[in-house]
Amino acid sequence: MRLLLVDDDRRVLAVLENLLRREGYQCDRVQTGMQAVVAAMENPYGALVLDVSLPDIDGFEVSRRLRDEGCWTPILMLTGRGDTEDRVTGLDSGADDYLCKPFEKAELLARLRSLTRRGVSPRPPSIVVDDLRLDPADHSVFRGEQPIELTTKEFALLEYLMRRAGTVVSRAELLDSIWGYRYGAKVVDVYVSYLRNKIDRPFGHTSIRTVRGVGYELVPGEEQEVSA
Repeated sequence: MRLLLVDDDRRVLAVLENLLRREGYQCDRVQTGMQAVVAAMENPYGALVLDVSLPDIDGFEVSRRLRDEGCWTPILMLTGRGDTEDRVTGLDSGADDYLCKPFEKAELLARLRSLTRRGVSPRPPSIVVDDLRLDPADHSVFRGEQPIELTTKEFALLEYLMRRAGTVVSRAELLDSIWGYRYGAKVVDVYVSYLRNKIDRPFGHTSIRTVRGVGYELVPGEEQEVSA
């Protein structure tokens, strides 16, 4: 499998490449954000290992640009920043996983195995639940005719709930499917609150139901899928 390594420190790139090559990965290396965007758009990488601190555009912006351009290659973001706000920013920008430096080599390899097993997320047809419509192809959400702006992780959470409308989804399932590792149940509760503030409360709806001690359910009236 071919990976793209992105870091402005040549020594870090060399260490990463030596480690990953010993595990059987092929690696390309770039040192700027724009080089990363170009390389990722032009090559079918199995995953990106992306540092946040880059000399031109940072890793957050690289991730946003790739997702906006329809590139859904899994991204593992590396950073020396350990603040919760920075981790959330990384995930919201479109990264699939977030690892703080310094890290154990075994953990890095385990995170990469998890990401590459999942592969590139498919972009399926639009989903409609009552007057709520979500289109994965162009990352749009509408309540009736009103567009709703969501972050990447809010969008992923809503898509997961809509695809399982009428079914109670546990916090553990949401963590595993959206964040890719056990980030902590609280992050699910926080993002559900964000969603409610955007898709429900402004429209007088209560479509996301809390099931105490279990998780959440998006309660449908009528659900259907339509072509994009």
